[in-house]
Amino acid sequence: MASLDGGIAESLKNKSILLTGSTGFLAKIFVEKVLRVQPQVKRLFLIVRAADLKSATLRIHDEVLKKDLFRVLKEKHGSGFESFFWSKVSPVVGDIAMEGLGMVDACVQEEISREVDVIVNVAATTSFDERYDSALRINALGAMHVLDFAKTCQKLEMLLHVSTAYVAGSETGLIPETAFRMGQTLAGNSTLDIEAEVQLMTKRLEELRADGATKEAERSAMKHLGLQRAKLFGWPNTYVFTKAMGEMLIGEKRGDIPVVILRPTVIESTYYDPFPGWMEGTRTVDSLLVNYCKGKLTSFLADGELILDVIPGDMVVNSMIVSMAVHSGDRGSQFIYHVGSSVQNPVRYSKIVECGYRYFKANPCYGKDGKPIIVREVSLFSNMESFRRYMALYHKLPLGGLYLANQAFCKLFNSTYNNLTRKYNFVMYLAELYEPYVFFKGRFEDKNSDVLRSKINDSEAKLFDFDPKSINWEDYIMKIHIPGIIKYVLR
Repeated sequence: MASLDGGIAESLKNKSILLTGSTGFLAKIFVEKVLRVQPQVKRLFLIVRAADLKSATLRIHDEVLKKDLFRVLKEKHGSGFESFFWSKVSPVVGDIAMEGLGMVDACVQEEISREVDVIVNVAATTSFDERYDSALRINALGAMHVLDFAKTCQKLEMLLHVSTAYVAGSETGLIPETAFRMGQTLAGNSTLDIEAEVQLMTKRLEELRADGATKEAERSAMKHLGLQRAKLFGWPNTYVFTKAMGEMLIGEKRGDIPVVILRPTVIESTYYDPFPGWMEGTRTVDSLLVNYCKGKLTSFLADGELILDVIPGDMVVNSMIVSMAVHSGDRGSQFIYHVGSSVQNPVRYSKIVECGYRYFKANPCYGKDGKPIIVREVSLFSNMESFRRYMALYHKLPLGGLYLANQAFCKLFNSTYNNLTRKYNFVMYLAELYEPYVFFKGRFEDKNSDVLRSKINDSEAKLFDFDPKSINWEDYIMKIHIPGIIKYVLR
């Protein structure tokens, strides 16, 4: 275990870090934090999927550097910001779904293998119903490709792999920070053979293409196959199933590479660093809040008494950096950390609903007509059966002899009915996809994270805080998160 006498920020000095998923939400916060707390970091190699280096550089410029997230750094460096940024950041053309991380430039690959001290794997496809081929290649095989590359690095101090706490599936009660065994499943005595799953996926894909399936038919079949295989082995969806596979592969094949597997819960907007409320895109419950403030949502599926395990993005990044400082050089070790709030400082769905109502009642959004949108208190469906009954009643339309006598109306009615049927089926599909989470009854133990927090010196306690007990949920939701949604999502 590395000595922290010099502090967390000091541990980053003169280090070279390889980062995957570099244009994603969490990776951007990581890049900003490292550059801000340790301007003497040696190099950040950012892997980007792109046709060539010029395209990769343009992606980093447009999707990372230009973001408002970097405004504190821009203010600090003034006109020299871009010069500073590019002196530390090197875009790398690559793809973790490919062996060798898809690096086509052998000279760059050799340089990184020689120079890199830490590898941080954040890349993932997070759609619950992702195509099975894509999810396997990125979340499972991609993790193995990162590990294989790590083994070529001459002075690597550790591999940090960001997973998700929800690899636990639909477990209940207190969920420990324990590693998966290779082949372990959540479905009784069954055994998971990852190689066989890859072969099954490949065979099915070849069959579809041999049969001349359209792109849409191929996509639908691959999505269905992923969900089918996930549920067979006890996971609720393709995302968490393949992320669990990625953990297994790293755990089984890591050798003496020091590994940290970080499992965040639901990652939301920044709490305070570099400033409160920065976010990108709609994340989990955010789409509900967006539709609610627009007056399009009066009810949704959730048990108000259950806990939604949320953690701000900056706290996740702080835990990443602290784990890097603490475990660099721990040869052959593997540590698992849950980063969430359900044990230390839980927030219930009812609190989120209440805060949303109070906020938008006092600060309404405005419609295209310029008039304020009046929101009403949300009704919660506390179980799936009540939601199904509601949807069935909402979907049902009366038919009478008068309607049938009018052929033109009948044609219009059938078109409307078919559209409603499609909408009904889509809503029910989404409800069933999210059901395991809105009714999730587990809590994520974070004893290991507590130990990790204890390693932070008092002088850096605020700079690298990831203690959920410090969060005031009402203030966070009403003064930080919802204003962040309005500014960065609704614009």
